[in-house]
Amino acid sequence: MKFPLFDVMNFTLSFVSRRQVWPDRGILLFMGLALSVGLTAAPPIPDTLDMETSIRYALDNNYAIRLARERIKEQEGLIVEVGGQARPNVTVNSRYSQDANSLIAAGNSEQYWQIALQVRQLVYSGGAVGAALDAQRFLRESALLDLQTVINNELLQVRTNFYDVLFAREQIGVAEENVNLLEEQLQTARNRFEAGAVSNFDVLRAEVELANAQPALIRARNNLRNSIDQLRFSLGFDSRDRAELSRVPRFTGDLEVIPMTIDLAAAIDQARANRPELMRLSSISKARDAGIRIAKSGSRPTVAVTGGYELRKAGVSESFGRSLDGWTLGLQSSWAVFDGNSTRGRISQALSQKEQAELVLGEATLGVEVEVRRALSALSEATELVDAARQVVVQAEEALRLANARYGAGTATQLELLSAQVALTQARNNQLQASYSYNVAAAVVRRAMGMADAFLTK
Repeated sequence: MKFPLFDVMNFTLSFVSRRQVWPDRGILLFMGLALSVGLTAAPPIPDTLDMETSIRYALDNNYAIRLARERIKEQEGLIVEVGGQARPNVTVNSRYSQDANSLIAAGNSEQYWQIALQVRQLVYSGGAVGAALDAQRFLRESALLDLQTVINNELLQVRTNFYDVLFAREQIGVAEENVNLLEEQLQTARNRFEAGAVSNFDVLRAEVELANAQPALIRARNNLRNSIDQLRFSLGFDSRDRAELSRVPRFTGDLEVIPMTIDLAAAIDQARANRPELMRLSSISKARDAGIRIAKSGSRPTVAVTGGYELRKAGVSESFGRSLDGWTLGLQSSWAVFDGNSTRGRISQALSQKEQAELVLGEATLGVEVEVRRALSALSEATELVDAARQVVVQAEEALRLANARYGAGTATQLELLSAQVALTQARNNQLQASYSYNVAAAVVRRAMGMADAFLTK
């Protein structure tokens, strides 16, 4: 017996399994309500943009998230389609014909009509319909979990892009401060040259250093523009309004380092329990169990009850008013006693697909563990870099203060002063880089553990 639900489920499973992806009930409810969001134009970005506003804006407008929501709608449609085979099917059939006189035997009528209302209810399908419904429910659950994965990944990208903007903005500040200090040093060198305390070489050297500092400032400003454009993409901001093309919101926030300590074993346990990717693969594995039941149903009979009301032409009478009418009731049954081992082949395929699903789940579980280890390692590295950079900046600022004092007193060379300035600029950039890396690493750790974005759990 060929049962079409088996093919439908296999198509859906293959579609969902190609996706590589916060089990909080409140968040699941929020996502369900958000399914009604359509492909409308993106609302304007506020004049002031902070991290929380960015996260919530992306949740509604990010294209990958919206696409994942549409996949859930598609899966719901499949559930309705499969469920239709378990519900009564009502059809109206009609027929009218008129034969040529040359085809009509003596005493027969040249016209014929029939109108029939038929209701068919599947009573028993060998468990195929129930198993197919179970499979579709598991696949809808997997689509929801896929949405969770997409949201976690996309919001991590939004956070990273927002940190990129803050990092680029702070780099501009460091570069501008460096330029300002070099301008002061150039003015000091000119004053000392006019006083005869130094040669023109010091002035030229200060001018060269100031000129060399300008490219870093130019690159920092360009990095900020690029970071803003990348953030615009991850937010899903797509506006055709020309007035929005050049408008840049004011970004608020900083690269504050908030210490966090996470135990490795606890982090791995939480990731195994909460990662939507693993729960999605577990749902697919359960759907494969249902697939086995569907395959086995091929060796069992199907039984359906039919009934209806029929109106047909009465004998040789050409009068519609004299038509015959009445109720009909019947029983339909089908049993493939031997189908050339087709059912046996489908069972073998379903068993293999179940085993493959279990292997994929095992591999993904190991991959999640490795991901958590690497995320915690990156966080530990970033923590050490933050502590080291903080100390270096303090030392570099003191070194520059002493170099300025000595240069003013004539006991230090200009090279020593410029070296101290370069060291301070590098130390400040290193501190910025360490703070940026720490914030990104902390966000990656949360995602690796399967935790929702902090702003969505308020």
